[in-house]
Amino acid sequence: MRSLYSTAWWLALPVVLLRLWWRGRKEPGYRQNLSERLGFYKGTPFDRARQKIIWIHAVSVGETRAAEPLMEALLTAYPDHAILLTHMTPTGRAAGKALFGKLAPRVRQCYLPYDTGWMVARFIGYFAPRLCILMETEVWPNLVAQCVRRRIPVVLANARLSERSLKKAQRLSRLMTEAAHGLACVAAQTEADAARLRQLGVRDVQVTGSIKFDVTPPAAALAKGAELRRQIGDRPVLLCASTREGEEALILDAMAAADMKQTLIVMVPRHPQRFDEVERLIAAKGLKMCRRSALDSGGVASDIAVLLGDSMGEMFAYYAACDVAFIGGSLLPLGGQNLIEACALGKPVLIGPHTFNFSAVSEDAIAAGAALRVQDAAGMLRDADRLLHADALRAVMGAKAKAFAGQHRGATVRTMALLQPLID
Repeated sequence: MRSLYSTAWWLALPVVLLRLWWRGRKEPGYRQNLSERLGFYKGTPFDRARQKIIWIHAVSVGETRAAEPLMEALLTAYPDHAILLTHMTPTGRAAGKALFGKLAPRVRQCYLPYDTGWMVARFIGYFAPRLCILMETEVWPNLVAQCVRRRIPVVLANARLSERSLKKAQRLSRLMTEAAHGLACVAAQTEADAARLRQLGVRDVQVTGSIKFDVTPPAAALAKGAELRRQIGDRPVLLCASTREGEEALILDAMAAADMKQTLIVMVPRHPQRFDEVERLIAAKGLKMCRRSALDSGGVASDIAVLLGDSMGEMFAYYAACDVAFIGGSLLPLGGQNLIEACALGKPVLIGPHTFNFSAVSEDAIAAGAALRVQDAAGMLRDADRLLHADALRAVMGAKAKAFAGQHRGATVRTMALLQPLID
């Protein structure tokens, strides 16, 4: 089965590379470091005589930011170790550089090659890691097989698996069962995630919670948020965070029917290559807007309806500057996004009906009074408007959000306890 899978990868490779080049039109990072995606690396590897290598794979931005507490704990606990941090997207790589660039040479970044046995084998031979930690959902059959062959333990950390993803994996049961059996252990976010992972065939699954609760808002980001709020002024602020394609149009259409003239909508698309597209969409609706990158010391004019968040690595700043946060990816059946950062900053959270990728944490946040579920864009704006004009209600909900985030901390310590025997 894995041989067929590898053959399919080789046959698809020309199309994959063409698509990569095509995506590079809007996001040039996809055209950079192409050789790494094929298993070719340059430069001096780590000093293997003095440093043992822990490899962490964080596919994109969310996984990279989630890895921050674990990486800091590993670097502190194991001073003779270095970390190789791999990604699949330019945005993930950029987020890693912003978070960990100052830690070089103990942290090195590169792209993970495509999951053919030959490319992965070349990658492993070049860097010679002692341990592989995959963040959240990234289980690649050839990667796991090559690590098992070389007796490199593979851990799936901060693991989550939705019911939908389980059904997809079960369609390739022989392939995915082999990969599941190759995992040394799994640190699952919730009991439900653990149960689904066991169904997939993982033998050692422990529930450790979500590491994202342990992420600490950086002081610099909070300072940026305070400055952004000063530029906005006293207007109520609704943040639409990590919106996905199709959601912005729904929100903008609902704005036309809602009476929110005094409210500033801060809209932050999840993917940076869509910034220009969303700007055109806002302009087509006849709404006055400005971009975050174009703000000057004069601040946001009172007639601006939408502030487009066109910056990278500033999500904590946006959360700090807002009064209420809507978490995107949830109005359409896209699975939702992480609401933990908004809760950590004590912001009332609104989520749409589609949160299957984060079902447990979403339901727990609702039960704790930290979040409200809305059914559509119009309902989201109605609930946002109600909260924005009810100071006491907003303060109570914000306090519950902050308490919810605080109560779930500690996943990093529990994950480190699982990793220690494998590292030692």
